[in-house]
Amino acid sequence: MASHPGPARGTMQYPIHTLSQLRPILQGFRKSRGLTQANMAAYLGVRQQTYAELEANPAAASVERLFKALRVLGVDMVLFPAPDTHAQPEPAQETSPAALPTGKVARKAAPADKPKKPAGAKASRPVRTTTEPQREDW
Repeated sequence: MASHPGPARGTMQYPIHTLSQLRPILQGFRKSRGLTQANMAAYLGVRQQTYAELEANPAAASVERLFKALRVLGVDMVLFPAPDTHAQPEPAQETSPAALPTGKVARKAAPADKPKKPAGAKASRPVRTTTEPQREDW
């Protein structure tokens, strides 16, 4: 298996250990390129507000969106194994219904105060308010 050759001479690496590190690093790359949030939004084909939301909380963005922003900034994302300083996580154990103490499958109880709809009534749709910002797919 080939290993990553490491950074080019004179380049910096910015290891990210917590999600809170994403925001200042993303802002720093944008500013070092001399770009505004509006410039970034234009390159990505979204509104400035949409890009500002990504930059304000990049931890909530999808990896795909974050990757697109990094591409515009000319930043490579490199993943490599961390040194073995932590114990290996234990695999999650599934609990089968038979393993429950009572031997019964727990069921979610229906709320008693929820009124039943009369037969033939149409389901109501939630009303979208105009104060909610619309998400852009990008």
